Amino acid sequence: MNKHLLKYWKPLTAVCFWGASFIATKIALSQLNPINIIFIRLILASILLGIIALYTKRSFKISLKNHGFIFLLALIAVFHLWIQVTGLKYTTASNTGWIIGITPVFMAILGFFIFSEKFTLFKVIGILIAFFGLLMLISKGDFLSIDFISNKGDFLILASAFTWSVYSMVNKKITITYPPLMTILFQFIIMAIVIIPFNVSESTIKVISQLSIEIWFALFFLGFFCSGIAYVLWAQSLKEMESARVGAFLYFEPFVTVIAAWSILNENITLLTIISGITITIGVILVNVNPKILLRYLNNYFNKESV
Repeated sequence: MNKHLLKYWKPLTAVCFWGASFIATKIALSQLNPINIIFIRLILASILLGIIALYTKRSFKISLKNHGFIFLLALIAVFHLWIQVTGLKYTTASNTGWIIGITPVFMAILGFFIFSEKFTLFKVIGILIAFFGLLMLISKGDFLSIDFISNKGDFLILASAFTWSVYSMVNKKITITYPPLMTILFQFIIMAIVIIPFNVSESTIKVISQLSIEIWFALFFLGFFCSGIAYVLWAQSLKEMESARVGAFLYFEPFVTVIAAWSILNENITLLTIISGITITIGVILVNVNPKILLRYLNNYFNKESV
């Protein structure tokens, strides 16, 4: 098999795990509250990443400057996960997958207002298309029916897409000298410490002790595969391939979520849901694409075809 194709299994696997994470979270929510799920997920992920760090003989030397930045990222990430998992209580996993996909749009908007990054016509058109698809999804085609109370789950997921874009922008502008694995490990540990006070109670311990095998399977999947293995594979992919090429795999995540939600949770996937999701994806692609590179690619392609 082509060596270039072999490299693609890593980002593709990571995206499949992340796409299925919303289904596992939805299952866990049947017996746990959002804070419990996040805490257990972080503990399990930290254990796995800690074992990997020890096995690969990584340095655990601590830099206070680095940890200051990681603490800031951890606070943003905890808030992001809390509103996302809370939102999943009130909306479907499939809606969540599509809405989370709009994150690059928020990143483009933040980049423009905060860092004065260029706004091309492609980006403006992409943002408008993505938000039109989002409105179709949330309103189910009836734009006048949108209100915060009945659509609170979708709005919380939308807010989490915004907080993840804030996390990404902050992460982009700070300098951390730890290797990616150690950065993620330290961040997860700090996140777990931050939310410990919300998890230490008799009722929480009692609920956890009575969890079914199905819930534990969902939690192990979230901790080991979605927060552990997926992050390692993604970090390796970014070392082996161009970041833009790796990032393109994220377009597949909502489709993984929709398929998994339909097959595992028996969610009703309507034609309007699919059309809305595809509209969002087209908008996001337009936001990310460089029109000059696209035109050059198309020109080279058609020139080859004509020869």
